[in-house]
Amino acid sequence: MRIILVHGNCHGAWCWYKVAAMLRSQGYSVTAIDLAACGADPRRLPEDISTFDDYSMPLMELVAAVPDGEKVVLVGHMFGGLSLASAMDAFPDKIAVAVFVAAMMPDVNHAPSYIFDQHFKQSPELYVDIDFNSIIVPGSSEAITVTCLDPEFLASKLYQNCTFEDLTLASMMVRPTSLFLEDLSKRQAFSKEGYGSVDKVYIISGEDASIRADFQRWLIENNPVNEVMEISGADHMAMLSKPRELCECIKSIVDKFAD
Repeated sequence: MRIILVHGNCHGAWCWYKVAAMLRSQGYSVTAIDLAACGADPRRLPEDISTFDDYSMPLMELVAAVPDGEKVVLVGHMFGGLSLASAMDAFPDKIAVAVFVAAMMPDVNHAPSYIFDQHFKQSPELYVDIDFNSIIVPGSSEAITVTCLDPEFLASKLYQNCTFEDLTLASMMVRPTSLFLEDLSKRQAFSKEGYGSVDKVYIISGEDASIRADFQRWLIENNPVNEVMEISGADHMAMLSKPRELCECIKSIVDKFAD
């Protein structure tokens, strides 16, 4: 069964290189994708990408192309959880299980932006160190909030348990992006029939300094899942700080839900 790895905001497919290599070496079919204007994707924000649908389109197209009768396993990290939810809502019959790795996981009762509102309330100090810039979308009077993570924030909030080499790679590879909250706040909740019908597993990063473990548990309480796992000692970038442990978690999930 094919595994699709979805990165979080400002990142790209490159951040999965350790986990993808481990899974492939053990015979699993793995695709790590770049969402729009991320990683090696040539599009730019906001010139080419200005909505959440634009941003998530590479994943939507990939899942749409899955042949009828086949299913995939989706694995999403941080903001990638919202892209997973969109694919789950649109193609519930094509997804065997969705795995949220220290990811923002929406519910079926509130607009998708609700979980970010709650995160802002519970961790306001986190956003003091992030630069948010409002940029007018070309050809429109509407603005979009764009951000990029600086090296100090990466080191202290995301990569504190990673190697210096991986932190250096991140500082060279991250790109500006948006949380598209202007867009997500106007949307209806994801549906029970689509998103709500797909099996879900949440993997908690025990030493996450960005989406802290207590908030990850709140996300699970807000939207219960089929199974919860936890990786002790993992910072926000579990795929880099604890790749072997994350790989084992994904393997056990695939083996369980592939039947």
